[in-house]
Amino acid sequence: MSKSGSSAVANGLAGAGGGIIAQIITYPLQTVNTRQQTERIAKKDKEKSLLTQSTIASTDNTKSTLFQIIQVIQNEGWGGLYSGLKPSLLGTAASQGIYYYFYQVFKNKAELIAASRKAKGRGDGTVGMFSWLVVAAFAGALNVLLTNPIWVLVTRMQTHTQAERNIMKAKKEALLHETSGSTLQEKLAELDSIKPRPYGTLQAAREVYNEAGIAGFWKGIVPTLIMVCNPSIQFMIYETSLKHLRAKRYANKQGYKDVTALEVFLLGALAKLGATVSTYPLLVVKSRLQAKQEIGGSNALRYSGTLDAIFKMVRYEGLPSFYKGMSTKIVQSVFAASVLFMVKEELVKAYMVLADKSKKVILRVNN
Repeated sequence: MSKSGSSAVANGLAGAGGGIIAQIITYPLQTVNTRQQTERIAKKDKEKSLLTQSTIASTDNTKSTLFQIIQVIQNEGWGGLYSGLKPSLLGTAASQGIYYYFYQVFKNKAELIAASRKAKGRGDGTVGMFSWLVVAAFAGALNVLLTNPIWVLVTRMQTHTQAERNIMKAKKEALLHETSGSTLQEKLAELDSIKPRPYGTLQAAREVYNEAGIAGFWKGIVPTLIMVCNPSIQFMIYETSLKHLRAKRYANKQGYKDVTALEVFLLGALAKLGATVSTYPLLVVKSRLQAKQEIGGSNALRYSGTLDAIFKMVRYEGLPSFYKGMSTKIVQSVFAASVLFMVKEELVKAYMVLADKSKKVILRVNN
């Protein structure tokens, strides 16, 4: 295997390993964040009773992330925070492996092109910022097209309990308008006693297929493809910062080894923070399209596509709806990206060291 091919494999395997570790550590935050994103809360109607609103309306968005985590544990146990973890780990391994493999392949080609241009007297031999964006975009697009079905199932599993709870709220609201007295209390108590049904990967897959057929597994593909610019921005910031840091090391007659795990962690955090803030509205739209559409209890809050979701969110919930749960996402994604980059770089170094040792052993045996 060529050096560039070996490098691509190393980065693919390291990316998958780093992604799995980061996913396990930050998954509870991801679950809560997905629920925050998909919670439909319409603008308050002045004609509605304030009493009814206070009884029925969700208050999840006013609660802190920590409070929501504790609430999930109390109502659903620790398992509630890890709903959909199995397909999520599969998706993370596949997604990170595919992404980093093709990212390294395209990166190697970009560096060869830059070196070729330098040999012809054009450029300084380094890959420019725009080229990093293109490299990350190509790798991201391939990743999205291949792994989107997995993330549709993960979103469904993360929000299933929330969907069931909102359906119950809609039933309670109907009871408040139709029933009164002791009968009302009895029926409300009966609804409260109903627990969410068991919901696994196969159930989620059947539900998606029954709703929209095979195409249902690619729900949210449009905003997800547009969000390819998220890792593009992330890697542009990361690679540019890393290049400057390494250049500084070389200028001081130090070397690549002096780029520490902590520095990689901080660069990863900075890169992910910039990417997350700029693309978060698209992430909210994607999550809503992939979640169970009955979650809102109203046709006005159900979406047939990306543009329909955007228009309805603006009309019925206002612009703040595009930033629901962003603080949670920033903490989760920045920490996850930092861990991923740190672990990935260390795994790549370990892989390369082992590969060099193997080559030396083979050369000795052959000699």
